[in-house]
Amino acid sequence: MKPSIPKGTRDFSPTEMLRREHIFSTIRGVFKLHGYQPIETPAMELTETLMGKYGEEGDRLIFRILNSGDFLKDVPHDALVTRPASLASLISEKALRYDLTVPFARYVVMNRNEITFPFKRYQIQPVWRADRPQRGRYREFYQCDADVIGSDSLLNEVELVKIIDSVFKRLNIPVLVKLNNRKLLQAVAEAVGEPERFVDITVAMDKLDKIGLEKVEAELRERGLSDSAVLKLRPLMQFVGDTAQKVEFLRGFLAGSALGEKGLSELTEVIDTASALVSSSTKIEFDLTLARGLNYYTGAIIEVKSAIPDTLTGSICGGGRYDDLTGIFGMPGTSGVGISFGADRIYDVMFEAKLFPDALAEGPRVLFVNFGTAEAARSLQLLVQLREAGIVAELFPDQAKMKKQMGYADARSIPFVAIIGENELKDGTVTLKDMRSGEQSVIPASSLIDKVR
Repeated sequence: MKPSIPKGTRDFSPTEMLRREHIFSTIRGVFKLHGYQPIETPAMELTETLMGKYGEEGDRLIFRILNSGDFLKDVPHDALVTRPASLASLISEKALRYDLTVPFARYVVMNRNEITFPFKRYQIQPVWRADRPQRGRYREFYQCDADVIGSDSLLNEVELVKIIDSVFKRLNIPVLVKLNNRKLLQAVAEAVGEPERFVDITVAMDKLDKIGLEKVEAELRERGLSDSAVLKLRPLMQFVGDTAQKVEFLRGFLAGSALGEKGLSELTEVIDTASALVSSSTKIEFDLTLARGLNYYTGAIIEVKSAIPDTLTGSICGGGRYDDLTGIFGMPGTSGVGISFGADRIYDVMFEAKLFPDALAEGPRVLFVNFGTAEAARSLQLLVQLREAGIVAELFPDQAKMKKQMGYADARSIPFVAIIGENELKDGTVTLKDMRSGEQSVIPASSLIDKVR
């Protein structure tokens, strides 16, 4: 069998892992600065925990796990023949998590007596989606989430925008932060006479950047919207202007809607407050059509894109407010808001823009050549001293030809090779070769640490 891995998954080389860890440590550091605490949840959740939280399209992308053993044993025969659609729930009690937010809500409800509210948590773990693999879209990928739950204050949204700014400033990625509010979108659905099709409208409008106006309107009609409703939506989807102009346009579009006025008030407060805090590399924009397809969002919604030309155009961070996600699990009335950084997409942007530092982690500084048992024993003594001094060092494990050992040092970009042969053993010295200049010198073993430094 030719070795392979599932589509949409990847192996990562040491170099790639160092770059990924650079992203993770940067995000983690900013989370900690803002007082967020780490948690982890299992890779798998009960299927019933996940289903129905992400919308119809999201539910289709959940990876289900077959029950152990004879998973068909208790399935009625007629289900195999006449009810195949019901099979999934009968043979799969568990599923791989789709995101980190729903498991977090489940965690909060299960641990509510031990949690101090408002609870600020961060979580950096992989998630899985049965999506069609393509550039910037994987079936297994990492999310880096920060959420605040147990507070209605819009200061939380402002802080999350500032976290976005701080993370991407540290990673040298200028970004565009798009903001909207689901209350506005609900008011829009009411204004066009289709309040019961709010989800259909948001799912379709969320694809405007990807498929264009014509296809979005076609999808809206397929989802049951009347021609008149689609025509009423068109000016909103085509409107171009700055934040003030968009707010003024919506005030007219949603005239008389208390829900719309509430959404505009929340949106402008977040934009005005956050705009005074972010750096010049972060631009904040009110996006009238930003919807984010997840059903649990109820207030602010956030999407972040790279502002570097010719890099990945998709979202590299996103999030929003959810007013009652914990209510599904028996703890109603607890509002939360959070963001999620897509580490894999951030990696793609940084790789394309050549933003990774040249030296992310210090590799070995010294390689000891292995000439035999006695020489290796002496090298090990010095190796321990170097490591205790914080200098990364290795001993070549095999008594191989000098050419092979030097080739290994060169391939690993190790700057110094330490040679201890018969003469060095007798004299208490080390021959140290600088692999960059080719120069070598004989030094006392006691001065090796200072010389390497």
